[in-house]
Amino acid sequence: MSHSLRTRVAAVVTALAASLAPAACGTDAKPATGASAPAGAAFPVQLTHKYGTTEIKAAPQRVVTLGLSDADAVLALGVKPVGVVDWFEEKPYGKWPWAQPAWGGTVPAIVGLRDEYNLEKVAAARPDVIIAQYSGMKKEQYDTLSKIAPVVAQPVGFADYQAPWRDMSRVIGRALGRSATMDRLIADVDAKFAAARTAHPAWSGKTVAIAEIYEAGKFSAFNPNDPKMIFMRELGFTASPAYTQAVGSQNVADIGYERFDVLESDRLIWLVTGDDTKRQLAANRPYQQLNVAKEHRDRYLDYENPPVAAAMSFNTVLSIPYALDQIQPQLGQ
Repeated sequence: MSHSLRTRVAAVVTALAASLAPAACGTDAKPATGASAPAGAAFPVQLTHKYGTTEIKAAPQRVVTLGLSDADAVLALGVKPVGVVDWFEEKPYGKWPWAQPAWGGTVPAIVGLRDEYNLEKVAAARPDVIIAQYSGMKKEQYDTLSKIAPVVAQPVGFADYQAPWRDMSRVIGRALGRSATMDRLIADVDAKFAAARTAHPAWSGKTVAIAEIYEAGKFSAFNPNDPKMIFMRELGFTASPAYTQAVGSQNVADIGYERFDVLESDRLIWLVTGDDTKRQLAANRPYQQLNVAKEHRDRYLDYENPPVAAAMSFNTVLSIPYALDQIQPQLGQ
């Protein structure tokens, strides 16, 4: 962060200090949902995370989310964030069908693009808590944001973007004083996964690979702890040793076409937007020599029509039911 940006942020924080204090105490601000705040007995609460421990003294009423999927868990609890990040420059609050009903007509402030936060806009949203679970927040960003409001950073014990959705959801439930509600939501999703496994027992123990093409000559393969792979694991699938070794510890590994062999699996899922990837692979002889291609066990899941790839990528209490409804017919038996 540049010196000039630090100076501007410090000025904004100072100017907003008076307005932030009442919001944090909950003395004159109304909950963003219009619903009553959770019982005061849930607070104060201390939450341990990657950068230490954060105390939230009172029920949050103005929530800013900085992770890709954090807003989903907040919305599921009946709270509408006042600020969110935009990962795709596509107005996330109005895009995804699993979240649209919860947003209603609310339009939050866009306070950043991916992991680049506009600190002045975060401060201007007057948050009394900042949630950054599915994020790549750095320590310097955490320290600066903590001058604005309590920050709940990434879960401890996991690489960035690899924490299980249940862990992140429970942290958000505690941060908002709504743990019991979150536990019920998680139980509902668990039941949906169980029903899918029961309906498709042949999936148990089958291997899966998930890939995406960003540029010609390379494909991206996702870590077994990536949300999309976790989603497939909960349906009974597993990653092959060759795939796991090729990805390594990276969340996303870029691999040349000469290593298409690492994608050999019982199911291969390509994440796509439109038909370009399918056309490109149809003309690629080495790819077409793979058993998974010859036996038509590859699947193309779109980010847009319908957005099942996006729902799997989010892998939240809101998006999982949508993804399950969409993907089961496409995977086959």
